[in-house]
This record gives sequence, C-alpha cells and structure tokens, in this order.
Amino acid sequence: MQLPVHESPPDTPGQRRADAARIQRALNASLAAVLLVLLAFWAQQSFDWRPFAVAPHTLHGLWGILAAPLLHGSPAHVGANAVSLLLLGTLAGTVYPRATWRALPLLWLGSGLGAWLLGEPGSLHLGASGVTHGLGFLLFSLGVLRRDRAAVAAGMIAFMFYGGMLLTVLPREPGISWQAHLGGAVAGLVAAWLFRRADPLPPRKRYSWELEEEAEAP
Repeated sequence: MQLPVHESPPDTPGQRRADAARIQRALNASLAAVLLVLLAFWAQQSFDWRPFAVAPHTLHGLWGILAAPLLHGSPAHVGANAVSLLLLGTLAGTVYPRATWRALPLLWLGSGLGAWLLGEPGSLHLGASGVTHGLGFLLFSLGVLRRDRAAVAAGMIAFMFYGGMLLTVLPREPGISWQAHLGGAVAGLVAAWLFRRADPLPPRKRYSWELEEEAEAP
C-alpha cells in the first residue's frame, strides 16, 4: 500500500551554498583550535608548565581549569587530541553551530572542574581530552534529544569513531585523567539539555494523513 506524500523541500542552490559555508566555518574554527593547541605544546617546551596544570584540591590548581586544556604531555598526547578536536569540532559545528559555541565554555570548565574535584591530591592533569569528551557526549545526547535525521546521523557518526568515550569516563589505565573525561562528559550532557533548541530543526516531510487531520481539526 502506498500513501501519497509531500516531497521534501528542494535543495536549492542557495541552501547548498549556505550548507557549504557552515561546513567551512566549522572546519576553520576546528583547525584554529588545533593550531592553538599545537602552538601551546611547542611553547611549553621552553617554560615550566606545571603551575598551569590542574592540581586537585588546591587553590593555585584552579588556574589549571583555564590553561590545562592547552597543555599536553607528549607528541602522541597532543596528536590524539588534535585529531579528536578536528573531527568532533567540525561535526558539532556543522550540525549545531549555535549550540556548539554556547556549549564550549561549559565543556572547558567542566573538564577542569572534574579533574580538580575528583583528582588525587598531588597529581597534575592536563590536555584537551576532557573537552573532546564533552563534544562527543554533546553529539551523542543531541542525537537522542532532537531525533531529527541530521541529529541522529551526527550522533551515529560520532559514536562510530568515538564510542569508546563511554568507557574512558571511568578509571581504566594509570596516567589517564578519567576525572577530566568525566567532567567534560557531564558538561556535554548538561549543555545538550540546555541548548537542544538553540539550532532550528530542519524541515520535515509532511504526510497526507497529517494534512488531513489538520484540515479536519476545528
């Protein structure tokens, strides 16, 4: 049995240009973030970075909440986080440009607060992995909350590449700041709830029975 349906809104040249521009903006912003992280890693070779890391349960360690995501412990560390920032940042910024910009301060602060509150005394925490976990959980959660096709697709793509983030928010390996991961993940969940309606929903295909019900309604 086939029911007549209304066609989806046409993909006009103007819409295609707007989509391409949104992707380009998200990519440029993600590349700028990666460049900033790489420059900070290069610069930290020439100074003592330890005062700028998160030192749990200390007043001076609070400064690390602002600075620690820019610092990294090794080339492999900064490389892994740079790739995550590029992929997740571009995906989130393309599908949810408004929500992503509004969520970033929460993800940044949540990552540092998680490390400061839950970290072991005497330890130091640094790296952007808490922010990337925040982006990942933002994408997972918005796919569930919004449930439009673009949101579900973005959530599935993020889960395909970074579904392991669901496990790295718990203690697994020594030397891995699961506390920052957990703080970023919680911030991502909160941001998804707060900003789930920041970006407009895409137009949805209307079925004939929906139009008939609307026409019959008083």
